[in-house]
Amino acid sequence: MLRICTRTMVNVGMLYPYGLVKSCHLVKSVSASLVTGRYFTHQTGLPSLPVPPLQQTCEYYLSLLEPIVEMEELKRTKELVEEFQKAGGVGERLQRSLEMKARNTDNWSTGYALHYDYDSNRVPLVVHSNVGAVFPQMDFKDKDGQTRCAARMIAAVLDFKTMIDNETLPVEYMGGKPMCMKQYSQMLSSCRIPGLEKDSLVFHGKSSNPPKHITVVHNSQFFVLDVYNSDGTPLTVDQLYVQLERICNSSPEINAEPVGILTTLDRNSWSKAYISLIKDKINKDSLSTIERSICTVCLDGPIPQASDEMYNTYAGLQIMHGGGSQWNSANRWFDKTLQLIIGEEGAQGFNMSHSAADGTVFMVLADYVIASMKKPEKILSPVVPLPKPQKLHFNITPDIKKYIEEAKQSMDIIAQNLDLRVMVFSHYGKKVLKDHKISPDAFIQMAIQLAYYRMYQRCCPSYEAASLRTFRDGRVAAIYSTTSASAAFVKAFDDPKKKNTEKVDLLEKAMKVHRWNTGMAISGQEVEGHLIGLSMLAAEEEISMPDVFTDISFHKFLDYRLSTSQVTSKSGCLPCAGPALLESYDMCYSLTNVDITFVVTAYHTCKENNAAQLIQVLENALLDMRALLAQSPRTN
Repeated sequence: MLRICTRTMVNVGMLYPYGLVKSCHLVKSVSASLVTGRYFTHQTGLPSLPVPPLQQTCEYYLSLLEPIVEMEELKRTKELVEEFQKAGGVGERLQRSLEMKARNTDNWSTGYALHYDYDSNRVPLVVHSNVGAVFPQMDFKDKDGQTRCAARMIAAVLDFKTMIDNETLPVEYMGGKPMCMKQYSQMLSSCRIPGLEKDSLVFHGKSSNPPKHITVVHNSQFFVLDVYNSDGTPLTVDQLYVQLERICNSSPEINAEPVGILTTLDRNSWSKAYISLIKDKINKDSLSTIERSICTVCLDGPIPQASDEMYNTYAGLQIMHGGGSQWNSANRWFDKTLQLIIGEEGAQGFNMSHSAADGTVFMVLADYVIASMKKPEKILSPVVPLPKPQKLHFNITPDIKKYIEEAKQSMDIIAQNLDLRVMVFSHYGKKVLKDHKISPDAFIQMAIQLAYYRMYQRCCPSYEAASLRTFRDGRVAAIYSTTSASAAFVKAFDDPKKKNTEKVDLLEKAMKVHRWNTGMAISGQEVEGHLIGLSMLAAEEEISMPDVFTDISFHKFLDYRLSTSQVTSKSGCLPCAGPALLESYDMCYSLTNVDITFVVTAYHTCKENNAAQLIQVLENALLDMRALLAQSPRTN
């Protein structure tokens, strides 16, 4: 659920299409406005996330099941829901407990969501959990250009860090409401630590002795680089360039065990290897240095040559996983919240741990870094001598060596399995849709629904991520994209018996429902989060799990086959995320006035899925829906 999320703005508006409540909000996708100010002054005034009424969630849940479950399954689920919410029943008991929890915590949902999606999830972080941001291609093709680019990128991150530390980062607003800024203080100087049963997140930025160093990895060898002068000022670009050059000269080839590859293991295996590693003091100190660092900078080796047209695809794969054990996958520390990745051939971007912050927060940093790197370099005084960056050492036992070999094999399988496709849809963008007085995001969501239906002749559980940051400590909500209204639209679209006016009417109804669902999600009335919270409370209180949560319909409800996110970047940065499930697709998209860019991922081992085909079918759906609008007098 906590995937890269879109931002939305609330306006007053329409009637609820399912008839559960009398009024709601119209929503349209916008960029958050920025207002300068000390952002922690806004935090205490932010509202807590509400607990939705139990009856509302139950009725909303049943309506969302209609297009994805069989009639007999829905009938059975209605009986279970009725039993669950009856007066004096287990549903009311859990609801009271959840309401009490909400009164005593900043955000009742965030802890559950992190536990459900991340901390207790034992899949590898690489591809399955971490997300990526691909920067526009830089014009360099050699080691010197790579090192200079890395120095400028680090300097920009340190400038951004100063704003975080001084609380001068502009406060973000959505629909006139201030947004929670806490995630910015978590994105640097933080790390995920593997555990035997669940992982933990550690944050060092606000400690009594906050870190002043970054870690740099080159040829799979790790170095500690102090990035502040003795007077507390950050190193200049020229100083950073000299230090990075010294690191590269100290690690000319891969001649050490690739310890970084261990962070690509599943979390159970990595936690066992981690316990073995820290038995040795040198290893423990080296791991602590990496974990405490502000961020990790990955100076990658060459990758297979690709044409300029294929840059986004090849760069996306490098940012997501590094290409495998023979390329750059060991040149990483995937547990770090932020990794800056710079390749020799001009590929660059971020790899980001999603457990600490949402994708849109990292995208703000990415836009800042890219804008900073475009500015002319300042001419500064000669570089004063600096202490040589120190290499981090590891003592590798036969046991650890075995884990490293296991990690190489599993990483290569992960790299080979990920199918990533990029499409720039240049036929039109959000301007055309706004000219038709249509919500661009709702229109794109219906195009995605139509594309999937055309490929598979069925509707599937799907969601779009939305921000909950107008609430204290808010993260992400799921907007359920598949509804009875969207199902009616996609089933009618290619039916020759249906008139165009009827198809347009169905499209408008489907978009209206999607916008209503968006309003419900961002106002804290989300179904998924509420039901998961109730089920986890049942486990906490050690009561028998209610049948509604073991029901096949609940499993199908959460078995998303399409995970989507709208992420807009001012700098042309492309968001990437791997599918959460073997059988699912992940789709990130960004809009400009004239085009729409899609990044779609799937797994090759799922023979039913085909990212290249979905991209093509989606392009056709967008063209056909535009043609439908052009033929309709109501939208002209």
